[in-house]
Amino acid sequence: MNKSKVQSRGSRVSGRTVYCLLLTAICLTAFGCRYDMQDQPRLKPYKTSDFFNDNKGMRDFPEGTVARGHLNENKALHTGKKENADPNIQVETTTDASGNTLVSSFPNDVEVFPIPVTQELLDRGEERYKIYCIVCHGPVGKGDGMVVRRGYPKPSTYHDDRLRNAPVGHFFDVITNGWGKMNSYASQIPVTDRWAIVAHIRALQLSQNPDGSSTPGSGTERDAAANTEVKTTDEDKKKEGATKDGSAEGGKE
Repeated sequence: MNKSKVQSRGSRVSGRTVYCLLLTAICLTAFGCRYDMQDQPRLKPYKTSDFFNDNKGMRDFPEGTVARGHLNENKALHTGKKENADPNIQVETTTDASGNTLVSSFPNDVEVFPIPVTQELLDRGEERYKIYCIVCHGPVGKGDGMVVRRGYPKPSTYHDDRLRNAPVGHFFDVITNGWGKMNSYASQIPVTDRWAIVAHIRALQLSQNPDGSSTPGSGTERDAAANTEVKTTDEDKKKEGATKDGSAEGGKE
């Protein structure tokens, strides 16, 4: 008698468990088959859509949208142009023997580097120049790179008076936007690296014309270079005097 009661109770428990499991499965199936917010329709990139008037599924950014960190408020740094640059100003041009149009006036380009020109910047500029520029412009900027030797049109040399006296902003503008047969390198070379390359170009110009009458850059750059040279000379004299005093003391000992 007791044994039958136990079996009856066990069957009721098993039946209740099965019922709960079935109910749970039905609920999960019912909720899992919803097709509203849980499974929204989507559009593939560039696919047309009848929802918008222009039939474009991809939406344009609102006018004036700027990505975080790309406001670029410093115009001189990011464009090489002066703050009061006039895009309608007349720029003088000349034509060389090959028919290439050359800019001979640079009214909107900055004349002073917008970042400090340090040894690290010059080293970086030399490295980047050898990667992106040397194939056309050559090792010292004479326009005799390897691809030119193999038939590609020769670019202008950096060592004529026109480019020796061109402001630094002109070189930055050419790297950024391209010129003639040279394409833009803005997508390949970051802003700071472009200025580093410009600094290296200035170094090349000075190396090939150390005693020339045409000094690259503006008066501000020349004054800065002169001040640097004077400071270096004074420091060298102090070091030289300290070395002599140390040598004399060593002799006395």
